[in-house]
Amino acid sequence: MCLRGSIKLFHIGNSNSKGDIMNRLANEKAAYLRHAADQKIDWFSWSDEAFDRAARDDKPVFLSSGAVWCHWCHVMAKECFENDEIIRLLNDKFINIKLDRDERPDIDRRYQQAVTAMGSGGGWPLSVFLTPERKPFFGGTYFPPDDSLGRPGFKKILMAVSEFYKSKKEDVADYSERLLNLLKKQSTVTGDIDVSQLHDAERTMISSFDPQNGGFGTAPKFPMPGAMEFLMKRSFYGGEEYTRHPVKRTLEAMAKGGIHDQIGGGFHRYSTDEAWVIPHFEKMGDDNAWLLRNYLDAYSLFGNTYFRQVAEDIIAFIGDVLSDPEGGFYTSQDADVTPDDEGGYFTWTDEDFRKVLNAEEYRILSLHLLHDRGAMHHDTSKKVLFVAMEPESVAEKTGLDLSVVNKLLSRGKAKLLQERSSRPQPFIDTSIYITLNGMLITAFLKAFRVLNDKRLRDFALKSIERIMELHYSNDKLYHSAGVAALLDDYIYLIEALIAAYEASGNPSYLDRAEKFMELCISRFWDNGGAGFFDTDKEVLGLRLKGIEDIPHPSADSLGIILLDKLAALTGKDLYRNNSVRALRAFSLRARELGIHAGYYYASLDAHFNALTLSLESSPESEFSRAVRASYHPHMNIRYGEDKGYVVPCTEGKCYDPIDNPDRLRAFLENRERR
Repeated sequence: MCLRGSIKLFHIGNSNSKGDIMNRLANEKAAYLRHAADQKIDWFSWSDEAFDRAARDDKPVFLSSGAVWCHWCHVMAKECFENDEIIRLLNDKFINIKLDRDERPDIDRRYQQAVTAMGSGGGWPLSVFLTPERKPFFGGTYFPPDDSLGRPGFKKILMAVSEFYKSKKEDVADYSERLLNLLKKQSTVTGDIDVSQLHDAERTMISSFDPQNGGFGTAPKFPMPGAMEFLMKRSFYGGEEYTRHPVKRTLEAMAKGGIHDQIGGGFHRYSTDEAWVIPHFEKMGDDNAWLLRNYLDAYSLFGNTYFRQVAEDIIAFIGDVLSDPEGGFYTSQDADVTPDDEGGYFTWTDEDFRKVLNAEEYRILSLHLLHDRGAMHHDTSKKVLFVAMEPESVAEKTGLDLSVVNKLLSRGKAKLLQERSSRPQPFIDTSIYITLNGMLITAFLKAFRVLNDKRLRDFALKSIERIMELHYSNDKLYHSAGVAALLDDYIYLIEALIAAYEASGNPSYLDRAEKFMELCISRFWDNGGAGFFDTDKEVLGLRLKGIEDIPHPSADSLGIILLDKLAALTGKDLYRNNSVRALRAFSLRARELGIHAGYYYASLDAHFNALTLSLESSPESEFSRAVRASYHPHMNIRYGEDKGYVVPCTEGKCYDPIDNPDRLRAFLENRERR
């Protein structure tokens, strides 16, 4: 039965809400839920109480899942959840639940998969209808209040779903049950692993490269940090332009596009067009963590100082906007101040430029950043800034010396940033989650190693203790209040702890990483197959596992790398054996996913090509600093005694000690890949 075809859209009549409205969201911890506290909808948070009420009243459940950073969530909230007729329908005919996808990613992930299986695609806001048993039977994403642009109106949807639920309960029960059974079928067919798969993956990913605009595939375009990291690591060996060019072109195109905040640093979530000009404006901690890693690797690999500047811009944005002075990192900066003015905080008119800049600055910056290709669809006078003309071309066009142009650009950008800071600012979600903090801590520690800025290391180490203080209690790790930690929390915390050990030489970080990996294996490992489940027990009757980067690398793929790293650092066979089992378990699935399994292939590459450096030197020595700053695609650092040298080892073979940074650099550059 195709449920979508079974629901007919009925004419809407007037309806009056009955009883008192009780919106229960005012005291919730998630900002997204609190933002809905003033709506006249009888909202519940995710709770047994809501489903018990649905069963008692014999009503379907409407679940709205989203996030405080989400533009279309705000649009639907204004258009639908402040519409009197829709409010009456929701309160009369449904039990209504609001869910924060950052607070409960486990629940959101399952209903995303269900709605995708219905043929609606995924994304936020997620609008899904459930039985009182929590089983999904109809859903979609954003709905306008009335029919518009090929989308059915939410009023019609609500009437049709309510009528269908009342008149076709057996069909609803049958369909929802079969849908969940479909989601439970996770066939993990074990395959072989060999180095030829790395070469095949390289060719597959590069085949989707957009040579004109950079990036992979067509619009909308996401940065694809897992695939980028894999291709960069492959290009280290042999230096083939075939692999290097797509990476460099993509990183340059993104950095010069509107997806990169040319004034305040950091990156928006993704680009709505193929040329990276018009973004979705939310700025996420996880996206910026992974892009920081990409640009640091690109600087280390290619020696291009522009990539270093971009990395420093990301660090500045995170430091200014997403960092808690007490330690830890915030979740996101909202896309908008109001949903009526998409990207209004980040966009500029010609009049704005003239008001803020003097005549000379205006001439230079308008050529450099202000172009009609950046015009917003809802107001073409407002433009996204992107590099429309390179400084060298600006200098040639204006007849000014390049040094003068660069000075004017720097001064003008500072003025624009100061003016923008005086505008009403987008909301910042100050929630501190383990997963995102693990990502940013690891990225900051990488930045410390590459840039030699001890402030980055110190803040990263301080942040580890902050998240332990907030999320670890009585030997239990928590994702959010009352919610047990998920696989992503464990994996990204373990990576941060290993990174802290490699950056500091303090063995206590490695000890803690081992402790959490042991817990991770005991609670999440699939003993009937291989790989990690996303939760320690069933949620909605499901435990999921997978290697798809959506969009940042999957915890299962990263988990494989961490198992191999711990094997190298501790010598324990269990870790290595589990990594092999997981690689084989996901091998065939990775071939199906191609570029969307980018980080799985990074883990396979690390498995075959990792290099362990036994660093026999004081962690604070200049030699140790030089070793940490060295670049190798898959480098593990294991500390030993203070003897003033380092011993490189691959699996089953160690080389002569090296006591000179130049000799180490030469050794690394001459490594051959498999």
